[in-house]
Amino acid sequence: MFKNNTVLISIALLILMFMFAVGGCDTEKVEHAETVVLRLEGGDWGFPQPYTRYSRGPGNAKVNYIFDKLIEKDENGFIPWLAQDWEILDGGKKYVFQLVENAQWHDGEPFTAEDVVFTFEYIKKYPPVDAVDIFMDDSFLLEVKALSDYQVEFTFAGVDPNLFENLSSVYILPEHIWSKVDKPDEFISEEAVIGTGPFMLTDYNKEHGTYRYEAFRDFWGPEPAVDVLEFVPVSDPVLALEKGDIHCAGIPVDVLSRFENDPKYTIVQRPGFWGYRLRFNMEKLPVFKIKELRQAFAYAIDRQDLVEKTARGAAVAGSLGVLPPDHRWFNPDLPKYEQDLEKAKALLKQAGLEGEKLRFELLVGEDTEVRIGELIREYLSDIGIEIQVVSTDMKSRDSRIAEGNYQLVLVGHGGWARDPSYLGERFTGGDRGDWSSGTPGYYNARVEELAKQLKTEIDEEVRKEITMELQQVLAEDVPEICLYLTTGHDVYRNDIHDGWRHVFDHHMMEHNILSFVKR
Repeated sequence: MFKNNTVLISIALLILMFMFAVGGCDTEKVEHAETVVLRLEGGDWGFPQPYTRYSRGPGNAKVNYIFDKLIEKDENGFIPWLAQDWEILDGGKKYVFQLVENAQWHDGEPFTAEDVVFTFEYIKKYPPVDAVDIFMDDSFLLEVKALSDYQVEFTFAGVDPNLFENLSSVYILPEHIWSKVDKPDEFISEEAVIGTGPFMLTDYNKEHGTYRYEAFRDFWGPEPAVDVLEFVPVSDPVLALEKGDIHCAGIPVDVLSRFENDPKYTIVQRPGFWGYRLRFNMEKLPVFKIKELRQAFAYAIDRQDLVEKTARGAAVAGSLGVLPPDHRWFNPDLPKYEQDLEKAKALLKQAGLEGEKLRFELLVGEDTEVRIGELIREYLSDIGIEIQVVSTDMKSRDSRIAEGNYQLVLVGHGGWARDPSYLGERFTGGDRGDWSSGTPGYYNARVEELAKQLKTEIDEEVRKEITMELQQVLAEDVPEICLYLTTGHDVYRNDIHDGWRHVFDHHMMEHNILSFVKR
C-alpha cells in the first residue's frame, strides 16, 4: 500500500500543469519557492488510520497528522479544534458543540455535523484501536445528534469529568467514505486516509517503516508550517542528525556536547511523562496477591541506581503512588521505598515466605529493557528471589500482556501525565484485555471506591484531594512498581523548523500536531 503512488502522482502533475497554464506570469515564483521538508526518524507504527495503527504513541501521532478531533491539547490544556465553541447544559449531562464551518475533507467534500454523528455511531459498532469506554456504552452516551450543519448535541446519562480528554482521543471520520466500510481493520486504500487534518499521506512503506505526508493547503485551521513531513529509517539517530538525514532526535546526555555550541541546533529537555513499570500478574501467580511480597520487591529494587545505570541520569525515580513527579497532582508525601534489603527480607519473613524457593520469569522487551531486567534480577537475588529474564520484541511482549501470558513484565510507555482517572484503568476491573490497562487478579476496595469517585466528580479541588489519597493507597499496596520516568533531551535543526512544542501532558514534541502548524 502506497509503495507506488501512481494516482496521487498523476493528480499532482495535473495540478502543476494547471498552475503553469493559468499562471505563467508566476512561474518565477514557483521555481524559487522554498519547500520545507522536515525529516524525522522512521519505523513502522501501522497504516495511519484509526483502525490499523499500532496502539502506542507514535502510531497515534501518525493518524493525528491526517485526522482531526473535536478537541485538541496545547501547552496549557484543552483547546477548541473542530469544535470551535460549546455550551454546557443540564449540569454537564448535555453539550452542544459549534463546529468550524470552513473545514473540508482532503477529497474536497465539506465537513458537517453529520460526520460527527456518524463517527460516534460507527465507533460503537466498530471500536477502533484504544476505544474510549464511555463512547462505547449506550447506557452512558445516550444520543449524538446534529442540530444543524455545524451544530451537534451530545446527551449523557451522567457527568464525565474527563469529557474533553476522551473527546481528544476520537478521530472524526468522513461519512461519505466510511459508511461503506464494514471491515475497518482491513481498510487500507487511499480513501482510508482522507481526513480534515493539516497533512495528507502520500506514501507509506510498512517494510521500511517510512511515511511521507504533504501539507493540505485547504486546511481549515492554522497553516501547516512544513510542506513535507517524512519519516525515514536511520541506524544511528545522533549521526543521522549531524549528517542532516533527519532534523530532530532524542540525544543521550553524554553526547549533547556535540550540539551545544552549534547555533543551528536547539536543545529541549523532555518532561518526565514516559516511564517504565514493573507489573505483577496476580491472576497467574496468586502469591503476588501477598502485599508484603510486593513491598519486598519495592524495597529490594534500587530505582535511583536504575536511573544512573540505564538512563545515564536522564530520568527521575518513580513514585510508588504511580503519578510522576512532574504531574500537576503529584503527591510528594509518600513512602520513598529507598533500597533497604533488610526491610525487604523482614517483609518476606512477615509474609511467611522466608526460605521459600521464589522463582519468577520477568518478560522484557529489547535493548534498555534487557539491561533493566538484568539489574532487577541482581537486586532481587540479594533477598533470595530468583529471576529469569526473557526478552522478546516490543509487539510480542505487548501481545503477551494483553493475553495475560506473563508472570512479571517490564513495560515502558508514555501517557503518565494524563488525568489521574487512568489509575482506575490500571488498578480496577482486573485484566482489561490490552497491554496498557488492568492488573490481572488485583483488587483493593478503597482503590475501587476512589477510582469510581474520580470518574464522576467534576469539582477540580475535590478531584485533587481524591487523587492525593489514591496515591497514598497505591503506595502502601504496591500493585505495580514505577521504576523511573525519562527526562531525556531532544535536539532539533532550528534552521529547518523551529515550531516545536510540548502539550501539557506529553513528552514527545513530534506527537503534537501543533508542532507542525503556524501559530
